[in-house]
Amino acid sequence: MSSAPLHQSVFDELRRRIVAGSYPIGAALPSEAQLCDEFGVSRGTVRQALGTLRAEGLIGGGQGRPPVVRSRAVPQSFDTFLSYSRWVRGMGRVPGQRTVEIARRGVHGDAADALGLEEGTLVVQLLRLRLLDGEPAMVERSNFLDPAGRLLLAFDTDSGSLYSHLIENGITIASARHVIDAVAADEVDAELLEVPVGTALLRERRHTRDAAGVLFEYAEDRYLPELAQFTIENARDGSPMTVRRPELQQPQPDAAALPSA
Repeated sequence: MSSAPLHQSVFDELRRRIVAGSYPIGAALPSEAQLCDEFGVSRGTVRQALGTLRAEGLIGGGQGRPPVVRSRAVPQSFDTFLSYSRWVRGMGRVPGQRTVEIARRGVHGDAADALGLEEGTLVVQLLRLRLLDGEPAMVERSNFLDPAGRLLLAFDTDSGSLYSHLIENGITIASARHVIDAVAADEVDAELLEVPVGTALLRERRHTRDAAGVLFEYAEDRYLPELAQFTIENARDGSPMTVRRPELQQPQPDAAALPSA
C-alpha cells in the first residue's frame, strides 16, 4: 500500500484491475468482506473506495446488490482533456501514435471555414493514428496556423504530445471549443482503424485558442466508439466539466466553450 489515504490506495488498485481487464465488464467484484481481508482495511474504507468507483462510472450495483463492473474507461477532466497521452496513462495503459503525414499545404473545405481562412491559405496539416496498448484507437486530423504549425515541422510527432511541445515552446493553450457528434468512417479512417468503411465513429471537432484569444488550431479526432464518450456536466455556477468515457452517446449539436487547463 502507498502513503496515500487507505481508501485512495484501495480505489487505485481496484481501478487498475478494472482497466486492465482483471475484472471484466459484467463481472462482480469481490465482496466487501473479501476486500477488507485482502487490503487489511475496515469496511468503511472499502465502501469509500467503491463509492469513488461508482462516481467514475466504472461499477454499478449497491443497496444490497454486489458491485458489478460497468466500464473500463477512466473519466477525464478538462485538466487533461487536450492530452490523449495523459488520458491513456491515467488508465494505466500505454499511449502511442504513428504519424501518417505532416505537411504545409493549402487548407480547404470545413477546415478553411473553421479557421476563417481563404481557400488555399497555407497551414500545417497533420494526420496521425493514435494507439491504445499498441492497437488503433483514434484518427487525428489537425490544421495549425503559424507560428504553432512551424513549431511542429521540426518536431518528431511520433514522440509524444503535440500540445506539450507547443507549450514548452511558448504557445499558451487558453481555451478550446468542442463540437461532438457521430460520423461514418471514410476510407482513410477504415484503413487506419482497421474497420469497414461506414463504421460509426465518435467525432470531436476542436477549435483551440491561445492566451490572446487567437484561434491557432482546428482538429477532427475520430474515435472507435467503444473507447470514448464525452459528457458535459454543468454546475450551478455554469462551469462545465468534461469527461471521456467508453460508450457512444447520442450526438450533441454543440458543446460548451471550456476554460483552459
